[in-house]
Amino acid sequence: MSDPVAKRVVVHGSVQGVFFRETTRRKAEQRGVSGWVRNCPDGTVEALFQGEPGAVDAMVAFAREGPRGASVERVDVTDASPEGGGEFAVR
Repeated sequence: MSDPVAKRVVVHGSVQGVFFRETTRRKAEQRGVSGWVRNCPDGTVEALFQGEPGAVDAMVAFAREGPRGASVERVDVTDASPEGGGEFAVR
């Protein structure tokens, strides 16, 4: 078992109002990833994914595609410090 990792992502494009947060929450729960996702005032979606490296990588890959209806232009990914907690929240 690998040590948990955390990644912060900021998704740019037409990503609000297309169920991005809810779809992200469902996929994170399916993969055992904790963290959060939120809409930002500038029109981006920001998320923190934490958990097993492969599961976190899968969530980053999902963020690059988004749900049906999203048009992802760019995803900024940075390493982050785990925040603790075992759930995934929509903020």
